[in-house]
Parts: sequence; structure tokens; C-alpha cells
Amino acid sequence: MVKKRWQDRAKSRVVNRYGSFNVLRKGISYSPWRYDPYHALLTISWGRFVALITVGYFIANAIFALLYLAGGDGIENARPGNFLDAFFFSVQTMASIGYGAMYPKTVYANFLVTIESIIGLLILTMASGIMFARFSLPKARVIFSRVILITTHNGLPTLMLRVANKRQNWILEAQVRLTIVRNELTKEGSFMRRFYDVPLVRSDSPLFALSWSVMHTIDESSPLYGVTQQKMIEDEMEILVIFTGIDETVSQTIHARHSYIPDETVWNARFVDILTRTSDGKRCIDYSKFHDFVSIKDINY
Repeated sequence: MVKKRWQDRAKSRVVNRYGSFNVLRKGISYSPWRYDPYHALLTISWGRFVALITVGYFIANAIFALLYLAGGDGIENARPGNFLDAFFFSVQTMASIGYGAMYPKTVYANFLVTIESIIGLLILTMASGIMFARFSLPKARVIFSRVILITTHNGLPTLMLRVANKRQNWILEAQVRLTIVRNELTKEGSFMRRFYDVPLVRSDSPLFALSWSVMHTIDESSPLYGVTQQKMIEDEMEILVIFTGIDETVSQTIHARHSYIPDETVWNARFVDILTRTSDGKRCIDYSKFHDFVSIKDINY
């Protein structure tokens, strides 16, 4: 029963744990393949992309093979009426291979070869461009702690989470933004899903390479002031984390998203220290302890 309640609350979150959108859209007729195919080709998985290109390539060559067969015996050294010979001749033509064993011998076949060569050039150009665009898309390799803590820092109740860079490079001008989403009723009794920006102790870092403890002080001005875990559950509270920065390797802006629900919030605990020094004095970060935390005394506020 407890697991089912947690699953129900997880389904209601706006952003999934690893950044994907978790809201169904109804009442709008929008097909990305019809209105925005380029964006669709950039966002589908690599497996689906390769499968789509492969299937499209086979279909295009099959169509041209049928067109070659429709013109009669127009391919030299090909068996008349043989689909496979016409298909492989089409593959050689579209890919500009030209082994020389088969070649067009009629005006009709030469006309088709001309058209197919132009189409093949366009397909190759577009496929190469989309392939390069997919490879060149900047992606952040940023990890977030599995839980978010409410602990004490300098004697004040503080919300805390961890962020780390998995790559062996710098992220320049890194910024973190926290937003709290909660259910509320207006004075007129209308239901609203409200967003509250949360001020951080430090929201930016000029050079980010190791680990970052993101903190928010829970004072009288905080939307979390006086909130208990039960209240967070009742309000279906969700904490959104947005990370942005410039990857020094590709000099492009990268971003990452994460979210936490009440079941992923731990009270009265602190993170285990992951920064140490080696015997020769170098700094070392232990990612195996990145998500670990220990309990502390109760927080009173």
C-alpha cells in the first residue's frame, strides 16, 4: 500500500526524476512528424533514428526498383523482370557506387538514373546533416543527489542538495535555480498549481568541476517556512532544479533538470563528505558516496 501511494505521487510530478516532462497533453492536434519533422528527428532515440533511416532507404530503393522494372529490360546485365537485380542496381545508383557490371541501356532507364542520383544526393546531404546535428547537440553530464535534505547550516534550517559534474572538464558560468511547485486554493476557492522561486545561498559558480552543495535557508520569507513532510504530501509539493552552464570543450550552453517529491525529501540528515586529499596532497572526490547521508538531531524552527 505504501509503495502504491508513492507511485501515485510520483506519477503526479511535473518533471520526472531525470528531467523529462511528465504531463499529458490533450485537446490539441499537434503531430511533430507533420509540423516539426526536423525537431522530431533530433529528439527521437538513436535506435529509432537508425531504424527510420534504414527503413526509408530500403523503401526508396524498392520504389525505384519497381520503376526500373516498369520500363522493361532497361538495365544491362540484369535479369529481365528480376526485382533483386533492379533493387541492387538502384542501391548502386543512389549511393553513387557504380561497379560497372550493371548500367542503364535505354533512355527511360537513364532518365530514372538521373532522377535517382539527384534524390540520392539530397537524401545523403540531409541524413548527414541531421546525423551531425544529433552528435553535436550539447548534453550535460550532471548528476543530482537522489534525495534532497532539510538540515541545519550555520544554526539555521536549510534545504540542501548535491550537484556534480561527471565529465573531466570545467563548466563555466554554472547556475542553479530552484522552484517549488505546490497546490493552492485561492480565496475564491479556485485550484491553482503555484510556482515559487527559491533564493539560494549561492546560485552561480564561475568554474564548476567537482561537487556543489546547493542550499536554501528556510526563514520567514521562504515558501518552506513551517512546512512539514505531511504538509508537503498534502500539497503535492515538488521541488524543481534547473542547472545551466557553458561547457568549455564545445563552448555551448548545457542544461540539466531534476525534481524531488516529498518521498525523496529527507529530514534531519546531512550528506556524507566526499571530498578528500590523497597522500600527495591532491584533491579527490568519491562519487560512490555522492548520494549517502547520515541522520542528525532534530531541527527545531
